[in-house]
Amino acid sequence: MKKLLIISSIFLTTLPLYSNIIKIDVSAPIHPVTSEYIRNTIDRADEKESRLIIIILNTPGGLDSSMREIIEKIIASPIPVAAYVSPNSARAASAGFFIGIVCDLFIMAPGTNTGAAHPVGVGITGQPMDETMEEKVTHDAASYIKTLAEKRGRNTRMAEDAVRKSLSYTEKEALDGGLIDFIAEDIGQIIEHFNGKSIKRFNGQEITLRLKGEEVVFIPLSARQKFLLTISNPSLAYILLMIGLLGLYFEFSNPGAILPGVLGGISLLLAIFSFQILPINYVGLILILLAIGLFILEIKVQSFGILAIGGVIAMLIGSIMLIDTPIPELKPSLKVIIPVAVGISIIFLFLAFLAIRAHMQRVHTGKEGLIGEVGTVQKDLEPEGKVFIHGELWNAEADENIPKGAKVEVTEVLSNLKLKVKGIKK
Repeated sequence: MKKLLIISSIFLTTLPLYSNIIKIDVSAPIHPVTSEYIRNTIDRADEKESRLIIIILNTPGGLDSSMREIIEKIIASPIPVAAYVSPNSARAASAGFFIGIVCDLFIMAPGTNTGAAHPVGVGITGQPMDETMEEKVTHDAASYIKTLAEKRGRNTRMAEDAVRKSLSYTEKEALDGGLIDFIAEDIGQIIEHFNGKSIKRFNGQEITLRLKGEEVVFIPLSARQKFLLTISNPSLAYILLMIGLLGLYFEFSNPGAILPGVLGGISLLLAIFSFQILPINYVGLILILLAIGLFILEIKVQSFGILAIGGVIAMLIGSIMLIDTPIPELKPSLKVIIPVAVGISIIFLFLAFLAIRAHMQRVHTGKEGLIGEVGTVQKDLEPEGKVFIHGELWNAEADENIPKGAKVEVTEVLSNLKLKVKGIKK
């Protein structure tokens, strides 16, 4: 019997935990990686029949497409979802505000803020949208937030003002205005406050929260999501792009070097993968590629530095325009862009200088390398004979008779591997 109890105990510990509270931490901009993290968590909570999902939210906002994916998943979630703006000094701005509004529970920690949800869009040139288009987008966002707030029983006027007027609210203002449900120091207070309380789901169904005594299980980002989140850092993605282009340029300039090509190819692929997550301005990317093209042309065309200067300017402008978003956290910092762009430009120009200098130098190998070389006549040139050059005996001819032992200079390499020489006057 004792053995049976031990086996049963071991078996039960291997079973998945059910009826727990799941917690996740979203301290990043809202983009495809954070969207996948939240959506996967909701699916996992459904499988485990959890009591509640708590999203610890600290975000400046993000992409509208990712935000709407998250909202759709929260609305359809069979498990209640709570947004908790935490820790102190955290914020749920822009897309984060929309996510908080749509959750079953919207909670804030002391010293936090939410709102500032006015949509800011940019076109393919990197410039703000025209007034008409911006007005359409704002009306659409305002209508969307009003619908969400109304269904959740929240203050629609405050929600709409956060979009239209870009207002931001402290935790006290949000609670007093009926925008959030509670101010909590920690998750323990959330569990204690809402345990046994009834809430109305988005579909109108009323449920009672049974939270007391439930284990809070933290679900971290998967290894894949951590990797994607790391390389989706805009500054790192930009640096990877520059390293990739530099590596490939060096490989093409010096075929067979291998290592620069391998590192450049890997860096470029990682950068391209990051750009699938980040909002890229393709005009900026084309300008960067144009800059490299101008650097290459500087080698082929003697422009006295004009092409090189154009390349540096195109590199800087393209780098600044590369990430197409008004959210600072989704754009590489100028403190990164300027040093990297200038540094890469200097490296390209240095490599171009070396190539130009190599082209201007006298050739030392092959047929061309023989021209100008000095040798000794081994058999009288009358006008044909033999000369000794570079440790080799060559057939040669001259326009005049030159005796054995005289010094001669190669002026031409003839098609039949015969040298044309001339005598050197002492």
